[in-house]
Amino acid sequence: MDLFDLTGRTAAVIGGNSTLGSAMAEAFGAYGARVAIVGRNAESGEAVCRRIEAAGGAARFFAADAVKREDLARVLAEITEWGGGVDILMNCPGRNSATPFFEIPEEEWDAIMDVNAKSVMLACQVFGRHMVERGSGSIINISSVSSGPPLSRVFTYSASKAAVNSMTQFLAREFAASGVRVNAIIPGFFPAEQNRKILTEERVQSIMTHTPMKRFGEPSELQGAALFLASGRASGFVTGTLLRVDGGFGAMTI
Repeated sequence: MDLFDLTGRTAAVIGGNSTLGSAMAEAFGAYGARVAIVGRNAESGEAVCRRIEAAGGAARFFAADAVKREDLARVLAEITEWGGGVDILMNCPGRNSATPFFEIPEEEWDAIMDVNAKSVMLACQVFGRHMVERGSGSIINISSVSSGPPLSRVFTYSASKAAVNSMTQFLAREFAASGVRVNAIIPGFFPAEQNRKILTEERVQSIMTHTPMKRFGEPSELQGAALFLASGRASGFVTGTLLRVDGGFGAMTI
């Protein structure tokens, strides 16, 4: 028995056209899931779908703004028509900024909190109700090592990801009796579009000092954690877990 076999399952990956989201979406496709890539950028979303299909999987892009409930409700209906319902939901939209605390404008705070936290809440309402009514499902939220203890220079991002951790554990308790598991992955430092601008030479040196493995993660190194949490065979008794994939960073900061 393959513990990670997702044949017959449908996975909705919100933000699946991002660097990290696409790597995990491709893993779902490789292990048999129908993969719905949900995002605003059709060009990058379609590119991810082509890679999944080229590897023998099934994928389709669905255009939606993750912070608009009506978009998510529409996309859920479209995915259900295409894939017969949603078994796996992954929330990985992300936005970051290194604006000094006293200079953060309200508009920046609102924008980051919307993308990183509000989108998770809305998706868990829309897709979570669908899963609860079906009596099964796996929700995987993408958090960050910045969620606790918070890291310097990314105040709003850290606050938004702390909110993701809290929502994950709250909803794990709320949904457990309905057969829906809710977990989060806490990635360490993986160079991606949202953080390249803040990775100065000084910042990189500081990160390496606190990372026992002395390197950044590769997007593919998140695939095992994603598959584990997605599969009921592998993680059927796992919920409310914040699974770190951080090269030892968490052990250094405790």
